[in-house]
Amino acid sequence: MFDVNFNNKIENILSTILGRGILITAINSISGGSINDAYQLTTNQGSFFIKTNYKERYPKMFEKEAKGLGILQSTNAIRIPKVIAINEFENTSFLILEYIESSNPQPNFWQLFGKQLAALHQNTNDNFGLDYSNYIGSLLQQNNKHQIWTDFFINERLQPQLKLARDGNEIDVATISIFENLYKMLDDIFPQEQPALLHGDLWSGNFMVDEKGAPVIMDPAVYYGHREMDIAMTKLFGGFDAQFYDTYNECYSLEKGWEERMDICNLYPLMVHVNLFGSGYLGQVKSILSKFG
Repeated sequence: MFDVNFNNKIENILSTILGRGILITAINSISGGSINDAYQLTTNQGSFFIKTNYKERYPKMFEKEAKGLGILQSTNAIRIPKVIAINEFENTSFLILEYIESSNPQPNFWQLFGKQLAALHQNTNDNFGLDYSNYIGSLLQQNNKHQIWTDFFINERLQPQLKLARDGNEIDVATISIFENLYKMLDDIFPQEQPALLHGDLWSGNFMVDEKGAPVIMDPAVYYGHREMDIAMTKLFGGFDAQFYDTYNECYSLEKGWEERMDICNLYPLMVHVNLFGSGYLGQVKSILSKFG
């Protein structure tokens, strides 16, 4: 992928944006992502992070990601990687971000993370949703606006994933029927709250520790939603340290019973996993739904 012409394109873009001559001296692949290819670009003016993909595969994915990063960064609540450039070369689209060196967490890392996420969630909006659709993983995430959280959760989160799973023969009619039973109960399950600005995909693979030992969040699926969606996602694959939740609640207290609502929130990311990786995740979905059948 990185031939002379592509390298020249990147060097020219960076030189124009930064106002000084940029020469690439090394390109090292970074593992961890399953959707895009990622690399560290070492140059005569420091390092940069670059993601690449075929431009026809996921239309405007990097444009939407950059926009989401900008929305999060504008809050000054928590560190977000700075967007340097979005561009295309032949059949490749790419996103260049600042390169953040990873380090060991400072002693109060989890308290700081909880405090900063609470600050992020205090940014609100008149409606649940967003002005544009984006992606959750490699799946389209629609963000049509709703005034009521449960309407948004059903119509913009659960229903689209159920349709995908049904079309792909990944889910049975009986399970869909239990979802429909659950829909009738959601107004009584979720406490009413103002829409909160969410990262949208806040699992352990989408945060890192920066060179100062502080949290950084990346790879967002931004929208204004119920803040318990972000909290639930942190618990989906192992959970964050207890100090994170304690500090979050000290800064922006969650409504009573939030722990019991985590599984319902996580029906959305679990259905995303069903559609991305197959019915192996359907067992977790059915386990959660068994309380509502």
